Amino acid sequence: MTQLARALTIAGSDSGGGAGIQADLKTFQELQVYGMTAITAVTAQNTLGVFDVQTLPLASIAKQIDAVVTDIGVHATKTGMLANAEITALVARKVKEHQLFPLVIDPVMVSTSGHLLLDQSAKKQYIEELIPLATVITPNIAEAEALTETSLDHLDARKKAAQSLHALGARSVVIKGGHLEGEEAIDLFYDGKEFCFLRAPRVNTPHTHGTGCTFSAAIAAYLARGVTLAKAVSQAKRFIAAAIAHSLPLGRGHGPTNHWAHRQGGEPDAD
Repeated sequence: MTQLARALTIAGSDSGGGAGIQADLKTFQELQVYGMTAITAVTAQNTLGVFDVQTLPLASIAKQIDAVVTDIGVHATKTGMLANAEITALVARKVKEHQLFPLVIDPVMVSTSGHLLLDQSAKKQYIEELIPLATVITPNIAEAEALTETSLDHLDARKKAAQSLHALGARSVVIKGGHLEGEEAIDLFYDGKEFCFLRAPRVNTPHTHGTGCTFSAAIAAYLARGVTLAKAVSQAKRFIAAAIAHSLPLGRGHGPTNHWAHRQGGEPDAD
C-alpha cells in the first residue's frame, strides 16, 4: 500500500458489538484499513434479539457522509442496515454525488434473531436505485429470495437469481450459502460472466451473529487496499470462515464471530 486505505460503512449501530458498524470497524481494523462511519440507525440489541430501533434524521445521515468524504476521503464503501425507503434513497443519492465506489451492498433485512431491519417499502428503492450502483451485492439465501421473489431451493435457481441481480445493474453478486445444509458452507459468486464457488467447512455453532456484516466489510476492506474484486471476495471468504470457526460464546443467544481469529493462521494476505 502506498497510502493508508480508507473505507466507509453506512449502516446501523449494534449495541451488542457483534454486527453493524461495530463489526465493520473491527473488520476494517484487522485488515489494516482506516474505518469511518455514517450511522443510519441505533439499535438496542444483544445476543438474544433486537429490542429497539431508532433511525437517524436524513439530514444527519447526509452530513455524516459529507463530512468524512470531503475531508478524509474514501477508497471503498459498504452499506448495511438502511432501515427504510427514505434512507435507502438518500444513500443512493450520496453514493452517486460523491462517487463512493467501489460499493459493497449487504442487503440487511432481518437480524440473526429474526427481527425485521428493513421496511418492506424499501425494496423498491433497493432494486431501482441502490443495486444498480453495486460493485458487489452480498445477500444470503433469504435476502436473495426476497429481492428476486423466487425460491432458491436448488443450485440452478441460485444461479438464475444471481443473474437476475446482475441484470438489475450490480457488477457482481455473492449469494451466501451459510443457511443451506451440507458439510460445506458454499457461496456462489457471479461476476456477470462466470460462476465461482467459495467453499469453507461448515461449523456447527450458534454463534454466527454479524457474519454478513463481517463478510461484506472484509470485501470492502480488501477493495480499499486495491485488491481485485475476485481476490477480495475469496480473501473475505477466508476471513469470515476463520471468524466463524473461532466464534465467541458470549451471551445467552447467538454470540458474535471472532474478528481476530485470522491471526491464528498468520496475517491476512497482502495486496
